[in-house]
Amino acid sequence: MLTGLNIAVIGGDARQLEVIRKLTELDAKLFLVGFDQLDHGFTGAAKLKLAEVKFEGIDVIILPVPGTNIEGHVDTIFSNEEVVLTEEIIARTPPHCIIYSGISNPYLDGIIDGTNRELVQLFERDDVAIYNSIPTVEGTIMMAIQHTDFTIHGSRIAVLGLGRVGMSVARTFSALGAKVKVGARKSSHIARIIEMGLESFQLEDLENEVSQIDICINTIPYHIVTAKVISKMPAHTLIIDLASKPGGTDFKYAEKRGIKALLAPGLPGIVAPKTAGQIVANVLAALLTEEFSKRKGSSS
Repeated sequence: MLTGLNIAVIGGDARQLEVIRKLTELDAKLFLVGFDQLDHGFTGAAKLKLAEVKFEGIDVIILPVPGTNIEGHVDTIFSNEEVVLTEEIIARTPPHCIIYSGISNPYLDGIIDGTNRELVQLFERDDVAIYNSIPTVEGTIMMAIQHTDFTIHGSRIAVLGLGRVGMSVARTFSALGAKVKVGARKSSHIARIIEMGLESFQLEDLENEVSQIDICINTIPYHIVTAKVISKMPAHTLIIDLASKPGGTDFKYAEKRGIKALLAPGLPGIVAPKTAGQIVANVLAALLTEEFSKRKGSSS
């Protein structure tokens, strides 16, 4: 149980509702910022404006999966309130306060470093990322079906990257009958691709590997699907970019060439928010229970 733990949940989408539900079940006291338009209420949770939260007594801050943008703004799907997380706000929290986010960026890193607080990026954890790859793959399949006029079965697909998402994407599309080849850099990833029974190629050869593909699925969060690469793709190719914003694709050049390119970060929160929220909620509950037990043990 998390009785006595004060948690500020700041912003978020439908995934955060599962987090709120789980933590109230564990008897934590929650202060919800950015949820004033939410009809549903939670026992033990109070809806407040950001300025109304007494951060001096907050033990934990939970941010949405994207954290903040590069100006500090926090997404608030259930409110019109403009919420900006500042270094001054973090500095008001007790030194033991931990901030949880899905991912981070230079702004969020900066205000955390400036206040000497701890930031936990949940999506850096293998368990969260692997569980989350399941709804990501389902959403990718949905997009591939919606935006093409051919079947996945028999189509030629290039998957870029063999991380936790890339592996799940490659395996699933292959199981659906697609002819999948996977681009990677590490020799261990190349070995794994071959072990999976898929065709492999070095990412440095990407430009020479796309001339006959139907779908390109990128999971690499840096500029890799360049104009030069796109210029070699067939006109009917669909690009699905799963990397975090701004993705790894030259979207302007793709549009100029008439190739459909879709940036699709955060698919779990779109196609399966309940499941995606439960994944985050369960991991958060375990982490907070462990941390709270340590604190109680050290104070006794």
